[in-house]
Amino acid sequence: MEKILIQDCLILPATHRLGKKEKTQDLLIKGDIAIDGGRLLKVGPEGTIPSDWNPGKIINGKNFLCLPGLINCHTHAAMTLLRSYADDLPLMYWLEKKIWPIEARLTGEDVYWGTLLALIEMIKSGTTTFNDMYFYMDETAQAVEKIGMRACLARGLVGIGNQAEKGLEESRAFIEKWQEGAGGRIKVWLGPHAPYTCPPSYLKKVISLAQEYDVGIHIHVSETKDEIAQIEKKYKKTPVGYLQEIGLFQFPVLAAHCVHLTDEDINLLAESGISIAHNPESNMKLASGIAPVAKLRAAGITVGLGTDGAASNNNLDMFGEMRTAALLHKVVNEDPLVLPASEVILMATRDGARALGLENEVGMLKPGLKADLILINLNQAHLFPRHNLVAHLVYAAQGHDVDTVIIDGKVVMEHRKILTVDEELVRAEVEKRIPRLTSPG
Repeated sequence: MEKILIQDCLILPATHRLGKKEKTQDLLIKGDIAIDGGRLLKVGPEGTIPSDWNPGKIINGKNFLCLPGLINCHTHAAMTLLRSYADDLPLMYWLEKKIWPIEARLTGEDVYWGTLLALIEMIKSGTTTFNDMYFYMDETAQAVEKIGMRACLARGLVGIGNQAEKGLEESRAFIEKWQEGAGGRIKVWLGPHAPYTCPPSYLKKVISLAQEYDVGIHIHVSETKDEIAQIEKKYKKTPVGYLQEIGLFQFPVLAAHCVHLTDEDINLLAESGISIAHNPESNMKLASGIAPVAKLRAAGITVGLGTDGAASNNNLDMFGEMRTAALLHKVVNEDPLVLPASEVILMATRDGARALGLENEVGMLKPGLKADLILINLNQAHLFPRHNLVAHLVYAAQGHDVDTVIIDGKVVMEHRKILTVDEELVRAEVEKRIPRLTSPG
């Protein structure tokens, strides 16, 4: 594996929160980064790299800002195939009348190419790890392996209908085939869709499978008021209370959305060590509501950021998601201090890694961790003057400012060019599938 030295760059390690006496600029250091064996060997001021260490590749980091790769905590990658297909609709109508009918036509090849399109988009906007729930997950994993990304993958499970048992069987096979796959870049989770699509008897089967394989669980929770009403009518509980009573919270759980929560729900989530994937743009677009992120963080709950699928966002740009999160919670709390830029960056890096159980692997630029990092080109009009580069990352930077992406110690994108797949071929393969998927009848 190639030794890489990044010289003379600004570095945002994301290793700690801003202290009371620190300024945001104190979070930055100027220096070098050494990568060896896929891991970070040294991160620090010039001169900290051993003199006898000889890199095979040297990257000039002048006028670049280096930070950990961004972590997308909740998405459905292959839904890039449905981007802008069915917009401006309520969630349940959108799902039942538009999305699910087309998903019924998808093939494994469709999902493979749709996923590759998503991964290109994510890499080109600085995401190096994503957490996905969908189907045809073998093909999703193949796309991850080919492009060189890091992922937590779960086969979506719906506990009603004739596919319920098949989903469990496919999940078992997927775990056995892909756990620690792609050189350790793939982690497999279980993906029960939501409380309203997974009755108690089915969730108990999911729990049994999680116990057998010691895996985490990725699930949508409390996304809409309709969901709250359904669960209250069936079980006389909130979705959080329902899942806690069933026993789901004995495992590492990543709960996506968590928009409509009671104070008791928040206490239960905190006591159970549940992590949250906050998806502000999708929640806004589908008019689902606004997650109580300030309350969740105050309760000590780990909150990462996600984009959701491209059919409800409509992009996978985590820079946009950071900016939206910061602005949304300032206005809803009427407090400009509630979610400062430095905290939003941690949500997209270190906290995202923690939410996915990857805090000992990625999310920070720290010696010993995996070398997942991005270089931001600072020579952009919208990044001048450089009063506060940490604030610039959240309020001014854009996905296309990402110049170079390194994942697992390998250069996956250099000077905006993806090195592992043919972008033009992927776009063509996606486009030729759309007429069949969207044709009536």
